[in-house]
Amino acid sequence: MLNVMPTVAVGAMGGTIAMEHSTPTGASTPALQAHDLVDAVPGLGDIVKLRVENICNKPSPSIDVADVVQALNFARRAVATGAVGVVLTHGTDTLEETAYLLDLLWDEAAPIVMTGAMRSATAAGAEGPANLLAAVMTAVSPRAGGLGVLTCLNDTVHLASRVQKTSSMAVEAFDSPGFGPVGRLVESEFRLLWGVVSPRPEALPAPRVGPVNVALLECGLGDDGRLVRAARDAGFEGIVISGLGVGHVSVAVADAISDAIEAGVIVVVGSRTARGGTAMNLYGYPGSEVDLLRRGAVMAGDLSPRKARLLLHTMLSAGHSPEAIRARFALG
Repeated sequence: MLNVMPTVAVGAMGGTIAMEHSTPTGASTPALQAHDLVDAVPGLGDIVKLRVENICNKPSPSIDVADVVQALNFARRAVATGAVGVVLTHGTDTLEETAYLLDLLWDEAAPIVMTGAMRSATAAGAEGPANLLAAVMTAVSPRAGGLGVLTCLNDTVHLASRVQKTSSMAVEAFDSPGFGPVGRLVESEFRLLWGVVSPRPEALPAPRVGPVNVALLECGLGDDGRLVRAARDAGFEGIVISGLGVGHVSVAVADAISDAIEAGVIVVVGSRTARGGTAMNLYGYPGSEVDLLRRGAVMAGDLSPRKARLLLHTMLSAGHSPEAIRARFALG
């Protein structure tokens, strides 16, 4: 009986992996299309059957919700027509956010694996082809099934809900602080490092296309709450606070949060620290997590504030109640 090669769909969304230098020491700009990226991986077509498509070609700071929804639709079509997995190439600056938003919306067992590069295609030591190969090998692995959306760079695989870009320039730019990678590539084979015990939450509907209508604000020393009040007055439906420690703010910010909640704005408080997330009952002073919960705020738990922003926007787009939003955030 002949072995049938698995089919993997590769969608290109731009980023450094698709950029070139105009000169050896010059700045990088978008240049390559999806087929160029695939062609740069020797023998890839001998391992899997490929379906290749350009979704967009943008530096990742310019990726928007419409691009993410387009990528979601590409992935759904691919799986519906027989692909065992989907690989998306993407810029690293917002890769963790696109991965997480897709993970909120993805309800298939087949994995979506996102990859990119820290060096442009014409840079010495460009790692894009190796990352693309590793992502494809992860996408075809049965061990990746049911894990949702994954990121794969530098032979290291992370869950979309946990991964963060932790270095602005190093090749080993991604980590999952407090959790670690879920898997690694060893001899081109995806190896699961730890079992995912908690079931994935139910997928959410795709959010409306357009600006993310949730403000993201970071608290710091001497914060008087003006930014919270400005976000409320600007008409944001939600505000995510990147708070101190386990989810703390100054008294002035706490009062501004109360005013925003009374005006109908949903306020979520996360932690600006890399590890540990928010607490529920450790501190009871004004501006602490206990005080903020009493005022009606929602705690982000283990989610980074920038991912909390996307979850809140997606739930607000779907018309969820404050109670449903609070319950979803409690899942982590």
